[in-house]
Amino acid sequence: MAAGHWLVLGTLIAIQCGCTVGLPKVARDATERDCTRNPPYLPPTVKVSTEDLRRLRLQMADHNITAYIIPPVDSHLGTYSAAREKRRQWLTGYTGSAGFAAVTTSRAAVFTDSRYWTQAEREMDCNWELQKTISSSDIVEWIFQEIPSGQNIGFDPFIFSIEEWTNYNNLIKDSGRILKSIPVNLVDIVWGAERPSLPNSEVYSLPDGFVGRTWQEKVSNIRSQMRDHSQKPTALLLSALEESAWLFNLRAQDIPYNPYFYSYTLLTLTSISLFVNNRTRVPAAVTTYLRTNCPESTCVDVLDYEQVQDRLTEYVRGDVKVWIGARYTNYGLYEIIPPMKILSEEYSPAMVTRAVKNDKEIQMMKECHIRDAVPVIQYLLWLEKTVPNGNIHEMDGAAYVESLRTKQEHERGPSFETISAVGLNAALPHYRATEETNRKLNVDEIYLVDSGGQYLDGTTDITRTVHWGKPTAFEKDAYTRVLIGGIELTRLIFPPRTLGRVIETFGRRALWEKGLNFGHGTGHGIGNFFSVHEWPAGFHPTNIAFTKGMFTSIEPGYYHVGSFGIRIEDIAVAVETDTEHMFGGEKYLTFETVSLVPYDRNLIDTSIMTEIHINHVNNHYKKIRDIMGRELQRQNLMEEYRWLEKNTEPLPHPHSHGPLIKSSVTLLFATFAACMFL
Repeated sequence: MAAGHWLVLGTLIAIQCGCTVGLPKVARDATERDCTRNPPYLPPTVKVSTEDLRRLRLQMADHNITAYIIPPVDSHLGTYSAAREKRRQWLTGYTGSAGFAAVTTSRAAVFTDSRYWTQAEREMDCNWELQKTISSSDIVEWIFQEIPSGQNIGFDPFIFSIEEWTNYNNLIKDSGRILKSIPVNLVDIVWGAERPSLPNSEVYSLPDGFVGRTWQEKVSNIRSQMRDHSQKPTALLLSALEESAWLFNLRAQDIPYNPYFYSYTLLTLTSISLFVNNRTRVPAAVTTYLRTNCPESTCVDVLDYEQVQDRLTEYVRGDVKVWIGARYTNYGLYEIIPPMKILSEEYSPAMVTRAVKNDKEIQMMKECHIRDAVPVIQYLLWLEKTVPNGNIHEMDGAAYVESLRTKQEHERGPSFETISAVGLNAALPHYRATEETNRKLNVDEIYLVDSGGQYLDGTTDITRTVHWGKPTAFEKDAYTRVLIGGIELTRLIFPPRTLGRVIETFGRRALWEKGLNFGHGTGHGIGNFFSVHEWPAGFHPTNIAFTKGMFTSIEPGYYHVGSFGIRIEDIAVAVETDTEHMFGGEKYLTFETVSLVPYDRNLIDTSIMTEIHINHVNNHYKKIRDIMGRELQRQNLMEEYRWLEKNTEPLPHPHSHGPLIKSSVTLLFATFAACMFL
């Protein structure tokens, strides 16, 4: 799945603004609003927000503020939230994962990046301006145009990260305006009785066979890191939902597609407190599990979710120091802790430790990807047979591939909402089909499917792009360059502790040579029955350096607005490799691909591939044929087995090579490696 919160790239700005080939205006009007008309044209996908905005402005007046900032997150600051916590989405109608809303007494705007511009135009009414930026400085500048010096700008501290508060405060503090903390969320007041309640799915412990490390081992490891730290923290506050779930090997289903439950953890050197909303959903068996074989004679106390603020307030009265991961700790909890009693690092030790999988966790991930490749292969075969009949729509495809996964062992549902997109819809990286946008698949247009599954032993995410007819030369060229980008990044050999942002350029090089690019991240971490976007591994500028045992997606793409979209996504694990020399005395790393589905031969132009690229694909195809051939036969899927045999035949070696072979990969890597060590 495309990831990362990248700023808009220049080339995509031009594309999204309509400076390239697109549909005629009348065709765009069918799915996007047109606020220049009188009356405005609103597609059926928008939310009418007039009354909600009126009531919000009344609340703003009651709290003496003239502007209000609304982030897209809940108090745990993750990518995914329960319906109750989707305040910006409920107010604006815009459902994209990235982007803030800002409301003043006379204007309202949503600020987001190029991945979501078209989506926002389809979902917002004309009360909302679309500001094509996500920068806090641009948001503040927009607010300054509306409110004079001496006025208050309101925010909810429990849904603002520490970094966000710092950025906004620095931008506002010398302007004569005041950033005012309002602990009661004003959108919640307006939402009122219709606002959903917090989920109450049952909390359960993972079966022993799916545990890489016991919760007792994890607690002991984290406490050792606390004792070894130079600042000697006495407690660790875990705020991200995946942190508590990981630490105790517990799961639930509070968040769509993510097996988490709403919780905090305060782990001290002498106590363990787990704060859970509605303790009654923690069965007696789980309570016993958390009070058995306790490390250093300290068991887990399960407390009410709402008690975390009071417990933290009480704890920091003593001679203590609390370690936090700043990226996932909200400002409301942060300001409870006196500055001299806080140890703030970007990621908590639980988050960093979780990112590195041990041997058992790696093996489980590989096994689940073998099983997951089966429904993807089944789906691609089914499409080949049924699309020419002209009866399959995007939503049909998404439902079918998800149904195929349910037949696999240890399956626990999709890991995100499937992206099933044909033609111009595929040009939207985060497109989701609706009744209004649901297009029919056909043999003359590119089709993109990005899907994944949750299994007791792992999480999957894979994207394949296919064409059943005769693709254009440009489509084949773009697809092959996307494929080459994935190959060059996957086969790269690099020093341990190399930052992903240093090497992610290899995924773009082949596209850059033609003046092409993509506006999302090149890859994201992924977990063992966790989030499909598992931080802090990956290629984003804020991700930590790669070490052995980290899993990441590798997913370059290209999106030609109004025409087609291409993405090829595989999951890979960082592994050690043998090199002639070992600078620094350590083994270097490379990536091992664990996704086992072949690419679309119909879209590959081998004439622009080097021998190295072709050999890489052919070696990977041999691996797919060996592993998946056995699995398909084991599941008695003989038609799929024959399809696999056909689609993993070696790519031919052309007599001539295109311009890519003239480029020096070694030189490019040396340049970026040099930057890393500066």
